[in-house]
Amino acid sequence: MIVDLPDLDAMTAFSSRIARKVQAGDVISLEGELGTGKTTLARGILAGLGHDGEVPSPTFTIIETYENTKVPVAHADFYRLEDPSELRELGLDDYREGAVLIAEWPDKAGGFAHESACLAIKLEIVGQGRRAIVHGGREWQERMP
Repeated sequence: MIVDLPDLDAMTAFSSRIARKVQAGDVISLEGELGTGKTTLARGILAGLGHDGEVPSPTFTIIETYENTKVPVAHADFYRLEDPSELRELGLDDYREGAVLIAEWPDKAGGFAHESACLAIKLEIVGQGRRAIVHGGREWQERMP
């Protein structure tokens, strides 16, 4: 599925649709070059889940957690990982338990698209806006935003 996101309002609406459909155990996998809007989309999803406050980019902390949302969220940015084996050291499985994982740069973590509860979104710049190429795992097929 392709979703055109010509402006910030469209990105906000798209992230709200995702937030209404997420469940504990889901992965929202965000791919795209620098500046395509991965963190903006993550912020919108968190806002849609009831987070009221700042959402710092997890580029340096790697994982930020949010508990006071409709469902707990672990927001991760794997850009700085050298190898997927580093996930064990980070304790990613502990963060994921009972939570939604929003994963930026998922390829650096070995990817998540193979998981049935993964909604994979690739963002591309198109003119002044963005385009989202969306693929849902088996559990997302009937929930696609």
